Amino acid sequence: MRTTTRRSHRLLALAAVAALTTGVLAGCAGDSDDGGDSSDSGNAKGKTTLTIGTFGVFGYKQAGLYDEYMKSHPDINIKENVTTRTDVYWPKVLTRLQAGSGTDDIQAIEVGNITEAVQTQGSKFVDLGKDVDKSQWLDWKNAQATTADGKLIGLGTDIGPMAICYRKDLFQKAGLETDRTKLAAQWKGDWNKYVDLGKQYMKKAPSGTKFVDSASSVYNAVLNGESERYYDKSGEVVWDKSTGVKNAWDVAMSVATSNMSAKLKQFDKPWDQGYANGTFATVACPAWMIGYIQEKSGDAGKGKWDVAAAPTAGNWGGSFIGVPTAGKHQKEAIELAKWLTAPEQQAKVFAKQASFPSTPSAYSTLKPAAATTEFFSDAPITQIFSDSAKTIPAQIFGVKDQPINTALTDIGILQVEQKGKSPEQGWDAASNEIKDVLGQ
Repeated sequence: MRTTTRRSHRLLALAAVAALTTGVLAGCAGDSDDGGDSSDSGNAKGKTTLTIGTFGVFGYKQAGLYDEYMKSHPDINIKENVTTRTDVYWPKVLTRLQAGSGTDDIQAIEVGNITEAVQTQGSKFVDLGKDVDKSQWLDWKNAQATTADGKLIGLGTDIGPMAICYRKDLFQKAGLETDRTKLAAQWKGDWNKYVDLGKQYMKKAPSGTKFVDSASSVYNAVLNGESERYYDKSGEVVWDKSTGVKNAWDVAMSVATSNMSAKLKQFDKPWDQGYANGTFATVACPAWMIGYIQEKSGDAGKGKWDVAAAPTAGNWGGSFIGVPTAGKHQKEAIELAKWLTAPEQQAKVFAKQASFPSTPSAYSTLKPAAATTEFFSDAPITQIFSDSAKTIPAQIFGVKDQPINTALTDIGILQVEQKGKSPEQGWDAASNEIKDVLGQ
């Protein structure tokens, strides 16, 4: 239940965290954030060190881009500060932006946070539109990062066209179809058909395995194929009346109230271990997750994973990188940001981990690494994600998109999936949290 006392405690706690973060973290943007990894390439002696704050696996380090840039720019040293979860990463970035200090020279911005960044933090970022040819990027990608007065605060990195990644060895043991084309035909056009296949899987599931990693994963996959999400075109919050949210919630509840979910919270360590241990047979798989699966599954997963078209096309995720005005090396950071997001570099990241470019001119050159192709059973990854990208529906994002989504997945759905609450109780718990987020 949402109460005045709870809200007061929440505000006090947030204020304390903000004060602590401003005082302690503002001067140490080079430190790796909570649960993250800090990557420092090269010798910083006598050089300008540029810090890049990211979340998850962006692929720049993995594709060798930092080393390549430093080789051609011997006066530059690059340090990447990685936070695993964006819902941990972004509040810290906001605190530092508002404090006017402690930011990295380049900050990554996830698509779920870009509207908030544009509408509330636009003045805290450099206008990159003056330094680039904006026609290199998808028009809708640029539009997401453009302020009302035309300022481009972020350069598009990847987009997240959808697929389903699955363990064909586990499917075979469960007596299910393993051919990617035939599988895609079985669930084409309807996520409920995907859930029905999960019920079949569980009848003969290999010991210790589940069909899907989590109900939240399914929720996100369904929602990101819907045109209507949490906000309408006028910017009004409509999450509780949205047909897209209702559709995604209903499918997620079919999973959460069944025995087919491993009940894992995405991006937590148990989820990572689930990949390594082969705990679940399928995962909703935007392009950027290809590299993540490959990294977390390790050699044990090679040749066991495959990729099939998702029931419906959708875009889950995708990011931007921006240059905060508080950065000490704005000129150098702008040049690095431009280089990292150029079509040639986006193609290199795709070749390493299949993160799908937001620069269309790169599409004809895309070719996943041989190791990635082998890992995913020679699946035609480029074709699958390209086909999805062509039919992604236009979506509207709002200022509080990310926290609304987190409330529904990490509170509402988890209440049902992990704590045995009813779907109605889960919805109410998420609703109370969203009201707090929106100040209602």
